[in-house]
Amino acid sequence: MIALLLALGSSLSYGCADFLGGLGARRAHVLRTVMIAAPASLAVELLLWPFLGASFSAGALAWGAASGVASAAAFALLYRTLAIGPMNVLSPVTALVSAMLPVGVGLAQGEHLGTAGLIGLPLALAAVVLVSAGHGAEAARPSRTALLPALGAGAAIALQLVFLHQAPSDSGVAPLIVGRAVSSAVTLTAAGLMHRELGSERPAYAMSAAAGALDSVANLLFLLAARGGDLAVVAVVTALYPAGTVLLARGVLAERIHRGRLVGLGTAAVAVGLLALA
Repeated sequence: MIALLLALGSSLSYGCADFLGGLGARRAHVLRTVMIAAPASLAVELLLWPFLGASFSAGALAWGAASGVASAAAFALLYRTLAIGPMNVLSPVTALVSAMLPVGVGLAQGEHLGTAGLIGLPLALAAVVLVSAGHGAEAARPSRTALLPALGAGAAIALQLVFLHQAPSDSGVAPLIVGRAVSSAVTLTAAGLMHRELGSERPAYAMSAAAGALDSVANLLFLLAARGGDLAVVAVVTALYPAGTVLLARGVLAERIHRGRLVGLGTAAVAVGLLALA
């Protein structure tokens, strides 16, 4: 039960972080937003070090670094996705993709899914199709340019979660610190190489920093949940995070949710619920 509550908290934090990051990326180049978000996330994790401890073993360093590379890709792809397409459609697509790989890894490591899980997996794939291809107003239909980064962001998020789960259970927040340090370095290096393409627009500093801080909290809650529960279950509960993003997009941006995609979102909710019961 504690692992489930931690996963739900992680889900809520991810959803709020994605909304703020997506808004920030609409004001300036996505790398400018990530340049603020990633170091802010690292700062939060460093502040948690004295309270939660950290053991920088070889395993923690290796898996943390791998998660950092995946995190840098996830940051850029996700915020780019949310900046160019309707949040209430693309965020669930990303979430469903991000849930599939951890479930597979969990099953491969000996975790077992019941009947509900076996139904939930193909249902989740069907939901991806419904959400991305449902009927609605043309302005709300995601283009291939927006959909491909959404799929890539989902894969990157999944790898980040899997890598964090593989880190030693007694390493404290070390994998998070190493991962965020690596993702910050990758982001800053990419920004330096692409500085001529970043434009002159200033990023939304407070919004971007808040997104990074919330992402850090989400990572921590996921790590604690995964250490106390099954990866397959924790991952799909965490994948509920688009609920927060969609509600914020509806309330703040007045984004419409059309009938076909309502079916897709409902199917996604049922699929994630079934997987959580597995």
